[in-house]
Amino acid sequence: MTWDPTCVTEELVVNMGPQHPSTHGVLRLILRLDGERVLEVRPDIGFLHSSLEKIAERLDYRQYLPYTDRYDYLCAMANELAYVRAVESLLGVEPTPRCQWIRVMMAEMNRIASHLVYYGALGMDTGATTVFLYCFRERERILQLFEDASGQRLLYHYFRIGGLRNDLPPGFCEGLRSFLDEFPRRVAEYDALLTRNRIFRSRTEGVGYLSPEAALSYGVTGPTLRGSGVSYDLRRAAPYYVYPELEFDVPTRPEGDVMARHLVRQEEMLQSVHLLHQCLDRLPPGEINVKVPRKLKPDPGEIYVRIESPRGELGVYLISDGSEKPYRLHWRAPSFHNLQAYPEMCQGAYVADLVAILGSLDIILGDVDR
Repeated sequence: MTWDPTCVTEELVVNMGPQHPSTHGVLRLILRLDGERVLEVRPDIGFLHSSLEKIAERLDYRQYLPYTDRYDYLCAMANELAYVRAVESLLGVEPTPRCQWIRVMMAEMNRIASHLVYYGALGMDTGATTVFLYCFRERERILQLFEDASGQRLLYHYFRIGGLRNDLPPGFCEGLRSFLDEFPRRVAEYDALLTRNRIFRSRTEGVGYLSPEAALSYGVTGPTLRGSGVSYDLRRAAPYYVYPELEFDVPTRPEGDVMARHLVRQEEMLQSVHLLHQCLDRLPPGEINVKVPRKLKPDPGEIYVRIESPRGELGVYLISDGSEKPYRLHWRAPSFHNLQAYPEMCQGAYVADLVAILGSLDIILGDVDR
């Protein structure tokens, strides 16, 4: 029996969030319901607004770098990477080869760590608590490596304009290689525990459909877009640093549902393992920093730089007026654009499906509100 949207008995408007454990931060969803069926969803954002873009106008280019970690606190390395690339492009600075390889390594490690939080959180959202603990077991090893390199576990401030805070510490590469050798077996455990679970499959297959045409029209990027069958990844479409020298696949799925987006992220973790093995094998010696002026005053101009973050296209638009401070900074947040497609995915779904669909978007509210 199919649901007929014309046969509405009694409408009910309710709030889901912002104080709700499954809204991934502080997100308010205004629901218009017919019983358990969803007629309309309106996301209400702004509860975590922090004026991070405006703050950039009163700080010099170096002082602002720690703030970039706060946008998407699950992939701070990616945030730093996008920002330093934008400033270096304005300055005409090219980082050293070793610095580029290390930056790519950190970005791919952060991709795995971020996807592990997604994986465990989606399990929790759909009633599977054990996989959350499994995922955090592996994430802990990555955070330990980040702490060894930067001194921090979440907000790193490791990248610098022109280079890095410091080189990799002794034993870092050996510890990373040990993790990479073991991690594919752990992903197989997750797959058996969650992805192949019949309850999880019933909660995700055919739920939250997003067509490729709708995804493109909303500006959706990242695994959410690739889960709708569109093979678009900036590491291939607009490659930067050493990505053109590396071999990897861009996972896609044609189904466009929650399960498709889940499988894309699961495969992306394995592709990041493949990338990291290549980085370790080819990591060159040499300097990690280039000399930059003590006072950074880029020539007047503007630049837009984008990278492939764990959530999609992360862009930084910078305008310089020739002073020590940015005239304007805009953050192209992938979570913000991906959330726009959420009402489209929820048409005709059940209330219980809303949580699974939102989890499959893997949004970070700091990235949405800024």
